[in-house]
Amino acid sequence: MTRYGYVVESKGCIGCHSCAVACKVENNLPDNIWWNRILTIGGEEKDTPGGTYPNLEMDYAPVMCQHCENAACVKVCPVGATYKDADTGAVRQDYDKCIGCRMCMAACPYTGVRSFNWEEPKYAIGQAMGATDIPTHQKHTVEKCTMCWHRLAKGEQPACIEVCPARIRHFGDFDDPDSEVSRLIRERKYKQLLPEEGTKPSVYYLV
Repeated sequence: MTRYGYVVESKGCIGCHSCAVACKVENNLPDNIWWNRILTIGGEEKDTPGGTYPNLEMDYAPVMCQHCENAACVKVCPVGATYKDADTGAVRQDYDKCIGCRMCMAACPYTGVRSFNWEEPKYAIGQAMGATDIPTHQKHTVEKCTMCWHRLAKGEQPACIEVCPARIRHFGDFDDPDSEVSRLIRERKYKQLLPEEGTKPSVYYLV
């Protein structure tokens, strides 16, 4: 059994957005679609501090699909387009099955981790970028972080992990007690997003 997931040292995030850009390129995401987001904890605008000078504070919070063990989105999808991948534990989306009802978006407690393609996907340049083995984005479908399952199938890590210059993102198998991610949550204090929802997310934030 394999249960892949992430450990994020959010206090070390420098807000460079490299993970978000790498994800967008690797997965050929349409214009205005982002699967990885780096939220600013501080001022009202992105990359602005909160407080009054000289007492200013600013942190960053990397947020993406939480790939929950008890995923609310999987339970409500009427056609099985949202499903748990038995080999990786990732919550995946089958664009060919998706009927665009957006029940998964309504059920997910993590605002903004899913996007809906209202129109035919558009791109800033005239050709596809990134991996050649990703599914084609479609109109009237929901999409989100796939845990780069196409890379996992080749023994590679998700694109966001490889590019992080601060090395604050970690990825591995939580069912392996000797993995780095298992060791980190065993030895360090952590928090998860909205644990009261009972979704059991596979993303842990070290504190």
